[in-house]
Amino acid sequence: MNDGPNRTRPAAAVALKYDGERAPTIAASGTRELAEEIIRLARAHHVPLYENAELAGVLAQLALNEEVPETLYRVIAEILAFAFHIQGRTPDDVRAPNPGASDDQ
Repeated sequence: MNDGPNRTRPAAAVALKYDGERAPTIAASGTRELAEEIIRLARAHHVPLYENAELAGVLAQLALNEEVPETLYRVIAEILAFAFHIQGRTPDDVRAPNPGASDDQ
């Protein structure tokens, strides 16, 4: 995304949540100012960004906490794999048990 003074606003931004067990779900979605805030928060928390206006537009039509449709699994899997790779992680890291969690939970 261009951060210069004449930058264009994103049409939509969508944040995905992936727990390693179920399909990724929509964690946040918005247009205009809300899209900018989603992107700002992602950057502030070092969340990898992937820019694809067409995909964002499709995902933005889904409700919060809705699972990504099966027809998009392949493209989302490729994006997640890339995001894990650039962070030096694997999908198995998502499933890793929390060291502070009790076995009773």
